[in-house]
Amino acid sequence: MSSLQQIENFIAGRWTPPRGAEYLTSDNPSRGEAHLRLPRSGAADVAQAVQAAQAAFPAWSSLRAEERADWLVRIADGIEKRADEFAEAESLDQGKPVKLAKDMDIARAATNFRFFAGVIRQELSVAAPLDARTFSYVRREPIGVTGLISPWNLPLYLLTWKLAPALAYGNTAVAKPSELTSLTASLLAEVLREIGLPAGVVNLVFGLGAEAGQALVEHPDVPVISFTGGTVTGRKLAITAAPLLKKLSLELGGKNPSLIFDDANLDRDMAAIVRSSFLNQGEICLCGSRLYVQAQIYESFLERFVHEVQNLKVGDPRDPATFMGPLVSREHLHKVKSYIAWAKESGLKVLTGGDAPPDLPANLRGGFFLRPTVIASPSRRLDQACKIQQEEVFGPVVTLSAFENFDEVIAEANATRYGLSATVWTESLSRAHEAAARLHAGTVWVNGWMLRDLRLPFGGVKDSGLGREGQLDSLHLFTEPKTVTIRYGDAT
Repeated sequence: MSSLQQIENFIAGRWTPPRGAEYLTSDNPSRGEAHLRLPRSGAADVAQAVQAAQAAFPAWSSLRAEERADWLVRIADGIEKRADEFAEAESLDQGKPVKLAKDMDIARAATNFRFFAGVIRQELSVAAPLDARTFSYVRREPIGVTGLISPWNLPLYLLTWKLAPALAYGNTAVAKPSELTSLTASLLAEVLREIGLPAGVVNLVFGLGAEAGQALVEHPDVPVISFTGGTVTGRKLAITAAPLLKKLSLELGGKNPSLIFDDANLDRDMAAIVRSSFLNQGEICLCGSRLYVQAQIYESFLERFVHEVQNLKVGDPRDPATFMGPLVSREHLHKVKSYIAWAKESGLKVLTGGDAPPDLPANLRGGFFLRPTVIASPSRRLDQACKIQQEEVFGPVVTLSAFENFDEVIAEANATRYGLSATVWTESLSRAHEAAARLHAGTVWVNGWMLRDLRLPFGGVKDSGLGREGQLDSLHLFTEPKTVTIRYGDAT
């Protein structure tokens, strides 16, 4: 234990050991060995953090929007100043390539703060006259202490997507990062100390979801919860929060379809289709895991797609040429491989992948590596009710299934309990618009993937979530509207 890096909770601007003096360890996925010791926090630690956030709330919420915006910009500057360090830490903790962490995760974390700093500098209130001597306006008031629970796949990226708007709109925060990936959250706390953010505005409590996360959801003085994670956990969280009448935003799982029509421009878009399937080891809730390919091009697409997938480099996350690193944990690797084993037992074909790369260096052979995996049926058509078409694998595993016509593929794409995102690959504008209208998903991309405009709503339907986040949606989540009506003059 003495050789492990150790972090502490960040409460009221200070590093704070857990009240119970218990710690957890998390692994370096590349080596398959523990590298970090973190608090196993409980209800007492959460209560201490909430108390600190409550104490900081009056002063923070009283700041002018321009002042809060300046603080957000300072946070973004602090992240960018240490971008290399953040990227190395994110890779060490989560397994993703360092280059991807720097270009996507850390860059987006800084952007989240800059974006909401710009938003609150320009936001206007709503005012409306009732008659010549009466008018009304709407005050958007911060809600108080926000509870932010973030996942392990995009740790800093998604933590800051919650934290930035919560702070921008005048709230204070208690955040609970994933116990698997807590390191960059601790580095963020270092940045907050370096820039002198007022104590208690941001508090970080590390630990298990069932303990620290549950305590945060149950705390009576936390009126809003923003959660990103699995659907099973999200459902439990909602059951806890509902009787307490808390505001909720739940961004949950996905089983996202990619519809590839016979007029798709594969010379232009094949690399994007591959990327949308396997980026970040497939550990992105938006990855397209069900590929539906029109029958006329199925064989040629399959051959080309598999060839491209086989050329993806899986290995050392520190190598700039690496596309995929290891999966996040040993348990998650076993879960993903269990789906591959099920597919083989069910008579499906594993066209490529399904095992670890054979050429890993000795120091990485204990890591949680898995080659990108493509599964298809000998009949070209998968049973849409089967396990691998219905359950979220959340790893580098995709299925291919042929379809004949538009109505058929729309029905199959919608035939899951999830509805987070979908992609459509076609050169037909009318087909693109009709597919977008008929697909049951919170986001539909046409001839592209992960093209995000932070002004627009993000979230899912069905079991993929509840609520949305984005410019106006985050405003609605983290504030309460108050209508004020004023009668003036010699009114009768």
